[in-house]
Amino acid sequence: MTTSRTTPPEVTPGRRRWWRYAAGLLVLAVLLVVAGRLAWTYLDPTGERNIDRSQPVLLESIKDLSRFEAATGTFQVVVDLEKDANFLPDAIKGTRTLFVGAGGVDAYVDFSSLATNAVTVSPDRTEATIRLPRAQLEKPNLDNNRSYVFAQQRGLFDRVSDFLSGSPGDQRELYLLAEKKITEAAVASDLRARADANTKAMMAGLLKSLGFTKVTIKFTDEP
Repeated sequence: MTTSRTTPPEVTPGRRRWWRYAAGLLVLAVLLVVAGRLAWTYLDPTGERNIDRSQPVLLESIKDLSRFEAATGTFQVVVDLEKDANFLPDAIKGTRTLFVGAGGVDAYVDFSSLATNAVTVSPDRTEATIRLPRAQLEKPNLDNNRSYVFAQQRGLFDRVSDFLSGSPGDQRELYLLAEKKITEAAVASDLRARADANTKAMMAGLLKSLGFTKVTIKFTDEP
């Protein structure tokens, strides 16, 4: 019994070169795709980039502070501001904006206003009496990260006007109104009373650390 063997076809030099060219073109195509992908990712021609051309910060003035920050209050208010037209429905002309304003108010005591006789000391330097001014409230400091427009309704005319102007409505009025309401809330709160108490405790501890055994602290509006 004889066994027949099949002889594989002989690969000619021309076919070998063709396969080499094909493999080289395939590798080149893969490299071009990868390079294009990386270039698109890093360059991103359709995206945006920020270019900071701001001028250097200019120091205008330095002012010495002579006050004690005695307390801080954190407030939040929801401003509901509506603007209507006299003879047009809200769907045509008018806006209503809900704005969340959040920030803090500092209460401080200004020691620069102390009178020359504000501090009296006994002859044996064991007793001290000091008269302090009442605490004042600083202007509210709104936190931009926690202050935002919650909802807004605009009439057709307002939408068209904002679109043509290329910018949304000015939010400055909302910030000012939020500051006003937070100021009113701070005045009505016990923030200043807390600041007065903290200032008295701080001054009493300071004077006692200086060797005074009896410390009396009064405010200028007290008898």
